[in-house]
Amino acid sequence: MADIEIGIGKSGRRAYGFDDIAIVPSRRTRDPEDVDIRWQIDAYEFGLPLLASAMDGVVSPRSAIELGRLGGLAVLNLEGLWTRYEDPEPVLDEIAELAPEVATARMQELYKQPVDEALIGRRIAEIKAAGVTVAASLTPQRVEGWHKHALDAGLDILVIQGTVVSAEHLSTRSEPLNLKDFIARYDLPVVVGGCASYASALHLMRTGAAGILVGVGPGNACTSRGVLGIGVPQATAIADAAGARSRHLEETGRYVHIIADGGMRTGGDVAKAIACGADAVMLGSPLARAAEAPGRGYHWGMATFHPDLPRGARVRVDQIGSLREILVGPALQNDGTLNLFGALRTSMATCGYATIKEFQRAEVMVAPSLQTEGKHYQRSQGVGMGRR
Repeated sequence: MADIEIGIGKSGRRAYGFDDIAIVPSRRTRDPEDVDIRWQIDAYEFGLPLLASAMDGVVSPRSAIELGRLGGLAVLNLEGLWTRYEDPEPVLDEIAELAPEVATARMQELYKQPVDEALIGRRIAEIKAAGVTVAASLTPQRVEGWHKHALDAGLDILVIQGTVVSAEHLSTRSEPLNLKDFIARYDLPVVVGGCASYASALHLMRTGAAGILVGVGPGNACTSRGVLGIGVPQATAIADAAGARSRHLEETGRYVHIIADGGMRTGGDVAKAIACGADAVMLGSPLARAAEAPGRGYHWGMATFHPDLPRGARVRVDQIGSLREILVGPALQNDGTLNLFGALRTSMATCGYATIKEFQRAEVMVAPSLQTEGKHYQRSQGVGMGRR
């Protein structure tokens, strides 16, 4: 792809987000009932290619159990409220009542409560007892100290997650986590991320990770792109990671799953993520809108409460339905925010693809007018696609 000159001495590639592209229908169509959207990572199979983000407004032990029963995988944040407080419900109530101008400062205070290591195992065991697959997240700085508590309690899948995670972290102040050595120690799938480029995706794949999270800053609650000035639009980031996956597969014969993390609001966005090369998607704000979500209609990112440089905002998302309605319907609204995976199934059927891996080969084109063409009345009245 040709670079665009930004100025003398600096050029860059053009990158695309989900709103910039469209999936092109093919010559074949299928019945949606004949489409298979199951996803498997390592020994674990799921009815939906979905991970719920490790954010306190999205995943609690209760919502993790319900999401698992619906066919997805919830990731519990082991550095969040559920491991800092014996009963975080009053804290969640307070966060939902905070005025916008004081929300970040007060959340920084609430998250000063230290993590109780005993609660790590108890939360994992609570989800495990319900008979669903258990996944949980730790940042690279905390993995060595706390992962054993989760493993001893029966953790199935570990997610090592930060704004940006690299396979080659350099530090003069501490001994950085060696991802490759750590992953080789244990017989459980490890998912690592985020990343947003071909090179970083390839290096993370070479650590032995079962999956990588692709996305730096696209989430509704994340402000990293504004605070730090970093990020890559998701359509391009996923496609680049898919290219790295192909090279890694050729080199090693080992397939690494790409999980699109953030930037998706509707079923159409989920479909575009898969068509760009993702195997599954990680959703935050769409699930924070569920009645079962612990955020009470609010959503905030994992760095919202950073003590020195918060890179997230508490955003109001409102509750629009149950987890079931958001994931698999029925949809009683026409803006694409309900029945997300029914939409994925129908999109695949309309384009003639039977499986997720087939759909990754769908034709995609740059289509800047896709969201506006012929939608004058919807936009002027704020309905349907005019509600975006």
